[in-house]
Amino acid sequence: MMKKVLALVLSLLMVMSMVACGTSDEGTSTPAPDTQADTQADTQATEPAETGKYDALDPVELVAADNCAPGAAGNLWFLAFAKQLEAITGGKMTVDYHGNSELGSDPDILRQTQSGDIQIQVSQTAPAASFVPELAVFDLPMVFASSSAEKIDSAINGDNPFTEGMRAAYEANGFVLLGYLQGATFRLTTSNKELRTLEDFASLKIRTMDNPNHLAFWKALGADPQPLAFAELYDALRLGTYDAEENAADTCLNSKFQEVQKYLALTNHILYCNQMTINKDFYDALDPAYQEAIQEAVKAATAEIAPNLVKIDADSKAGLVEGGIEIIEYNDDFYAGILENQGVKDLYAKIDADTNGLATKLQDALK
Repeated sequence: MMKKVLALVLSLLMVMSMVACGTSDEGTSTPAPDTQADTQADTQATEPAETGKYDALDPVELVAADNCAPGAAGNLWFLAFAKQLEAITGGKMTVDYHGNSELGSDPDILRQTQSGDIQIQVSQTAPAASFVPELAVFDLPMVFASSSAEKIDSAINGDNPFTEGMRAAYEANGFVLLGYLQGATFRLTTSNKELRTLEDFASLKIRTMDNPNHLAFWKALGADPQPLAFAELYDALRLGTYDAEENAADTCLNSKFQEVQKYLALTNHILYCNQMTINKDFYDALDPAYQEAIQEAVKAATAEIAPNLVKIDADSKAGLVEGGIEIIEYNDDFYAGILENQGVKDLYAKIDADTNGLATKLQDALK
């Protein structure tokens, strides 16, 4: 099985572009064009270090799954992890990888990971919030909008009160958090209405995920957010039953929203972020040497894949413009105005209360 994984990762890195891992209703995205160059970089696995320390240990195979399309960031992250883990352990740890919804949707995979039927998974943070409620901190509107990828990585992957609290939250729900993958790219807004000012969002019928915090944010702006199955969205935009939707640029491009939308508004309201978790009981039962190898493999895979995310975002925006969409950018006053909105302030307070103060700790970590 590992040979198949290695063959797949090499072919993906050479011939496919990379998009971000789809959410539970956006997992069928296909790769965006013209991103091969960067995804071919850094394909060398970590050199085995002290592999002799694994000689006395029994081989271990991890069943791994995700809901990511082939070539998606989450997919390539997982494949890079598998490659690194086998190299680090000299083949004593291998990964039986099931991607592209083979074992179900995000909730299905998370549920199986929580129960131990699957050992390790990758998904975006939004669907995982049903299993780890503290992940609602990633719903804080604009909280990451003015931060660099390096600052965000330090805040969510470093050692600080926020990450300490998040790790405890995962463990209380049967998971061990292994890391987050992001590149300071965001969910954006496509629309057939010109959204130049905050007032322009009034009564905007926008499709969102069925997430109460997302709905509360758009309502605070005066919009009319309505969840809708992603498979129905293109036709809803084409027929004008919805004015707008919100997704990352690569999802917008691969879904061909440039054919049915006029504008791409750089609202940058939610961070586009993948998370990797492992079943806690399985992880705790591993020899400490294997635990260390997993952590090392995640860090190496993150360092390999993360730098490409900015290029994917830029290439996707360029593709949307080429398809006829006009980009709307905003100045700092626009984002400040959103954060001064009383409904948004109330949402921040609610999420902070719901997460036992982790929202405040995240904001402190980003300073």
